[in-house]
Amino acid sequence: MTKPVSKPPSGAAPKPTPNAAPPLGTALPIGAPTPGAAPTPAPRTIRPPDPAAVTRVVAVALGEDLALGDPTSEGLFGPDDTCEMTLLLKEPGVICGLGVVGAVFSALDPRVVVTATYADGDSIEAVPAEVARIFGPSRAVLSGERTALNLLGRLSGIATLAARCVAELEGTGAVLLDTRKTTAGLRELEKYAVRCGGARNHRFNLGEALLVKDNHLRLAGGIAAAVARLRDAHSKLRLEVEAETLDDVREALAAGVDRIMLDNMTIDRMREAVELCHSAAHGAVETEASGGVTQANLRQVGETGVDFVSMGALTHSSRALDVSLEVAP
Repeated sequence: MTKPVSKPPSGAAPKPTPNAAPPLGTALPIGAPTPGAAPTPAPRTIRPPDPAAVTRVVAVALGEDLALGDPTSEGLFGPDDTCEMTLLLKEPGVICGLGVVGAVFSALDPRVVVTATYADGDSIEAVPAEVARIFGPSRAVLSGERTALNLLGRLSGIATLAARCVAELEGTGAVLLDTRKTTAGLRELEKYAVRCGGARNHRFNLGEALLVKDNHLRLAGGIAAAVARLRDAHSKLRLEVEAETLDDVREALAAGVDRIMLDNMTIDRMREAVELCHSAAHGAVETEASGGVTQANLRQVGETGVDFVSMGALTHSSRALDVSLEVAP
């Protein structure tokens, strides 16, 4: 059972944390560690999520949990009671969502301070590990606890799976991509988590590129007809076509597409398709493996010479990491 830390006496400074928390009310930047946090390796720059999307997701999530308020916290603690908590990662993985945690508590009370000890994208093996300290009004901290943990665990799980899959492809030359198989309303954050794991994003939405899938082809009369119509209608957008057979690949190459998605092909057939697409006669058309790709066969797929591998499992099948919020010792 958690026990709140009493508010400091009048005129006294808040209890210091090991990472020198900034003054009450300091916001945690999305996707970045708080100033004063312990140095962590950050060899790459990760594009943060759209702040407007973070605000929207946080508002919806808090609206669900606080639809009728939080009578437990409100009944136990006064508006000026404060607490200091430690945010823990309890299993190895890639942390992601610390800035989102800050956004959750800031939305409830701007006086809450979140001091991160790691940055999003950091891989943590020694656990349990403190990833942040939180200090602020007890009501806000306890009311936002579940929402913050749900989002942090979910995003960290995606980042961790992405990192493990990227490691499987190391040395093959293939680039790991996500898909649009995301949780409704969470796409911006889940694709951010994919980036934190070292993979890349495919389309964010239907309008970013032309991707002709099997149902499009059946309704449009085949690859050649679909490509011709789309080139006329949207000449400036990159065009990718799904191919299930080598004949489909040849037809797509003849139609002049930018990338061919090799869908549910065997390893041997995929290797043949890649050779066709990368031949000088076709100008080295990009290839993307998709469908039936798992962590178990990922290395084999990458070794076919394919340029990209897309995995819906990164977002639709990842397991949330175990995270918790405990009263600071």
